[in-house]
Amino acid sequence: MTDGEHNDTERRMSLGEHLEELRRRLIYALLGLAAAMGASMAFGRALVRLLAWPFVKVMVERGMDSQLAVLSTTSAVSTYFRVCLIAGAVVASPWVFYQLWMFVSAGLYPRERRYVAYAVPLSAGLFAGGAAFFLFVLAVPTLRFLIGFAGWLGVRPVITLNDHIKFITVMMLIFGVTFQTPMAVLVLVKMGVISLGALNRYRRHVIVAIVIVAAIATPPDPVEQIMLAVPMYLLYELGVLLAYLSVRQRKTT
Repeated sequence: MTDGEHNDTERRMSLGEHLEELRRRLIYALLGLAAAMGASMAFGRALVRLLAWPFVKVMVERGMDSQLAVLSTTSAVSTYFRVCLIAGAVVASPWVFYQLWMFVSAGLYPRERRYVAYAVPLSAGLFAGGAAFFLFVLAVPTLRFLIGFAGWLGVRPVITLNDHIKFITVMMLIFGVTFQTPMAVLVLVKMGVISLGALNRYRRHVIVAIVIVAAIATPPDPVEQIMLAVPMYLLYELGVLLAYLSVRQRKTT
């Protein structure tokens, strides 16, 4: 390959090309999300019951009424579509992350694009894992504390279907995005955007940023902030460990 061919192959995209690529990838991602949401509507009732089970479990443990309430004639409908949208986002996450990473890779040199093949399945798996982690591991103890705290104050909790589903789905999305941290750290190190030394040097700054993000994402509940901040930090450390092992393996080969 001549120098001219080499430079053309590794030519960076212009701003206009980047914007056009972004538009195209967003359209593809939204079409995939819409299709997944449509398919999820066939299982909407079962999905609502799945998301409601942490509340039901906690209320049954306390010997209280486990029936979620609605306060308006349209609340049940809007909640149903919210659940289908979230389910569609989870189902379509491999496709959506594929489109996002294809947009990122379009601005990379060809030698850098090979990392996208690892990033796409990792992104989808970590997103689904983060959402499932909150629903099946943290949702019950979180609700147990919050409802128990209301009882300690001497008030009877009247939880609506909309409030409960909103709480559960928002936390699932937050944890799904948060679980991307190890993959993001690993890919950035592999691409040479950031070094292991910088990751270690700015660890204290990362901790402060994590606390701020957790506070913004889950106001004003300190319990939720802690339950989000701790996994975020551990995931960051996991990303640093994976990056260290990757660099070490590269040096020994």
